[in-house]
Amino acid sequence: MDKLAIVVPCYNEEEVLKIASEALRGVLDDLIKKEKIADDSFILFVNDGSKDRTWALIEEEHRAHPVQVCGVNLAGNVGHQFALTAGLLTAKDMSDVTVSIDADLQDDVAVIEEMIDKFHAGNDIVYGVRKERKTDTFFKRTTAQGFYKLMDMMGVKTVYNHADFRLMSKRAVEQFSQYKETNLFLRGMMPLIGYQTDCVYYDRKERVAGESKYPLKKMLALAFNGISSFSVKPITMILGVGMFIIFCCVLAAVYALFSYFTGHVVPGWTSTILSIWFLGGLQLLAIGLVGQYIGKIYIEVKQRPRYNIEKVLTDKDE
Repeated sequence: MDKLAIVVPCYNEEEVLKIASEALRGVLDDLIKKEKIADDSFILFVNDGSKDRTWALIEEEHRAHPVQVCGVNLAGNVGHQFALTAGLLTAKDMSDVTVSIDADLQDDVAVIEEMIDKFHAGNDIVYGVRKERKTDTFFKRTTAQGFYKLMDMMGVKTVYNHADFRLMSKRAVEQFSQYKETNLFLRGMMPLIGYQTDCVYYDRKERVAGESKYPLKKMLALAFNGISSFSVKPITMILGVGMFIIFCCVLAAVYALFSYFTGHVVPGWTSTILSIWFLGGLQLLAIGLVGQYIGKIYIEVKQRPRYNIEKVLTDKDE
């Protein structure tokens, strides 16, 4: 039977960690009893440089359940995408299949069994997809839907209403490990792997305890990172706007010459100032956008490590 690793990135999750551990251990026990996974399957908590007792609690859970609970402690906070990547690549050599899920338990752990069934049916990647967004605020629901539509317009392949709750086979994770870029956007990278995929659908729950680690600022940063890491359409759009402005300027020049020669020249201080501001703002926007792409190139060419693993807890430690 296949050995399952449930990868759980954690940042300041002391309020929910033991609850998550108990719930996920229950999932493992149930799947083992049904003989769908190997009896040495485990949970891999990844501590992303938490400032609270998250790592201490992971160590406690490991001592209490040395086979079922393992841990990775990163030397510093590197962000959700890097922490999840560290967990997946660590689990790659320890398991046959992985499931990634957040510690807040908003994703429905009950559909993990369905994911395993679809894996056994021949799928290398199974996406956990939300059925609807009724529990979200109007603002979050609207911005999220707008984000997916914008990504589609920019040519970025994503699965609608899917975050980072997914199953991956060993060979899918091995293929993912070949992607070495520093600017990670996992939701856009997974469809690039190309193996057979499927989806499971579930209703997202309220957070069990604690606060969301993805406020609006981080969500906007993730959205921009996803667009700029997978598409050059924003630069193409700026080029198109620039050409349109040049066309308008040519028309304005023709109109100005016509007015001059017909003697209907009227001083246009306001229109002049507005046009200067508009063109100046457009230029700054274009320079800033190009600068973002150059900045990403700068970060990539340095080839610095994406994370530093300080300690790994496995059943061999006991």
